[in-house]
Amino acid sequence: MIFFLALVGILGVSASGPIMAATAAPALTIALWRNVNVFGALVLATPTLIKEPGRFSSLSRLELKYTAIAATALALHFACFVTSVKMTSVAAATALVCLQAAWIALFQWFRGSKPAKPMLLGLGAALIGVVVITGFDMGVSREALLGDLLAVVGGVLAAVYTLAGSKARKTMSTSVYASLCYGICSVILLVLCLAFRQPFVSIPPEAWWGIVGVTVAAQIFGHTIFNHLLATMSPLVVSMMILLEIPGAALLAGIFLKQDLPAGTYTGLALILAGLAIVILHQGRSGLKRSRTK
Repeated sequence: MIFFLALVGILGVSASGPIMAATAAPALTIALWRNVNVFGALVLATPTLIKEPGRFSSLSRLELKYTAIAATALALHFACFVTSVKMTSVAAATALVCLQAAWIALFQWFRGSKPAKPMLLGLGAALIGVVVITGFDMGVSREALLGDLLAVVGGVLAAVYTLAGSKARKTMSTSVYASLCYGICSVILLVLCLAFRQPFVSIPPEAWWGIVGVTVAAQIFGHTIFNHLLATMSPLVVSMMILLEIPGAALLAGIFLKQDLPAGTYTGLALILAGLAIVILHQGRSGLKRSRTK
């Protein structure tokens, strides 16, 4: 049963990019409805408002600061990623946005936490993979190159979201943090749609099926299953399984969208996948060592 759930979860997150690329709607519109965070925020906030009506008004400046940073990064992450899959190949966009773990390691390095040699090797391999992919896309089109850059920025923003969220969550409950973060994220995406004059509902009927499909695939069949598996499997194993989104998305895009990639792009994908695997493996082992010493 666990193997079946893992397979469904991998297919769910892998299908996200191809579905968004195929959906005939503006990227910001997809990003807005893909999150549906306003509903999630209301659901999460209601119990807290009933049990602790003054909790939101008693939040500290530091809590509000890190929550706002996380929410802004999350909104811009989705805006960049959805736009990137419409401009470059799904395989390239997925691989580049999945560099979140590498950016977190780099941020920690800049803050004084020097990584070990294996992690440096992984970071180097992943970053060389980025150069390889963007180099080949330069020969495809300027649009593909811009899509690559947006995916890279999306990965950086995902890392900022994770780091800021971890700061906020030190003193905030899950329901309070998630409801506030998702609510702010929804407002930002709504403002972006208004600023760029993107439609909210006036999109082709078939596009709604795409939006429903990506929400079900990524959220219900993807991240929800992985969150469930965390109760029975180690975070390291789950993180390694999520990496399979990279070849999974490339495979699905090749089958259903007929996206043919230059041979060199596959080399870049392999370098990113291998580099991220080394980074995650080292992070996982470091975490295990720290927990054993406590």
